[in-house]
Amino acid sequence: MRGLKDRVALVTGAGSGIGRAIATRLGEEGMIVGVLDINGEAAAQTVELIKAAGGRADSQVCDITDYENVKAGVAAIESRIGATWALVNNAGWDKPIPFLKTTPDFWQKVVSINYMGPLHMTHAVVQGMVQRGGGRVIFIASDAGRVGSSGEVVYSGTKGATIAFAKALAREVSRKNVTLNCVAPGPTNTPAMDAFVGTGEEGQKIRDAMVRGVPLGRIGEPRDYPGLVAFLASDDAAFMTGQTISVSGGLTMHG
Repeated sequence: MRGLKDRVALVTGAGSGIGRAIATRLGEEGMIVGVLDINGEAAAQTVELIKAAGGRADSQVCDITDYENVKAGVAAIESRIGATWALVNNAGWDKPIPFLKTTPDFWQKVVSINYMGPLHMTHAVVQGMVQRGGGRVIFIASDAGRVGSSGEVVYSGTKGATIAFAKALAREVSRKNVTLNCVAPGPTNTPAMDAFVGTGEEGQKIRDAMVRGVPLGRIGEPRDYPGLVAFLASDDAAFMTGQTISVSGGLTMHG
């Protein structure tokens, strides 16, 4: 991709799953990758994977639900690897529970991680992008935020809010050459999915039901998303902002 080499990318939740796949791909594209995760050991493992492939990376423990921790973490990682060109808001969490059986504590956790977390990161990073006159923000949203998902009601709401937030902020900062776009994955085979549906016979039944609903005949893999993220971070996507792109094997098709 054009315009990625030697630029800095920060990826949240990059210690595993989709975040790790994105971080390693951006490293392959020549970017200097800041691997952010609440799990420091997992983040360090991602850094080693990037370095083993010939890339450059550093890690930073970061709790995206804590704004002061985010500001300190961003300042620390940028002091070591440079100013951020691309921010990938990937970190997220959910647990399948019918809404009427959830509690306010559960709502707060889902909102704090999936909505307030990206807001914290974006506020901390985009100020520098605006001052420097350019940057890219990519949100890993979800098709749950576009069409809803049973058992993920609060999560769906946070992802819908993230999509709307990205569109609105894209309008505010577009004249500063800062773009914001969303990637909306469908169901994906990650450790989070294992925790979500379980790993036994019952979990396999849920996976099989998901597969039946996908025209391409499988659920997503972490490798299915990094190419689009790299594109949105690149100069090739300089004229795109405020967009949401589904990558779901045709499970959802938006015109």
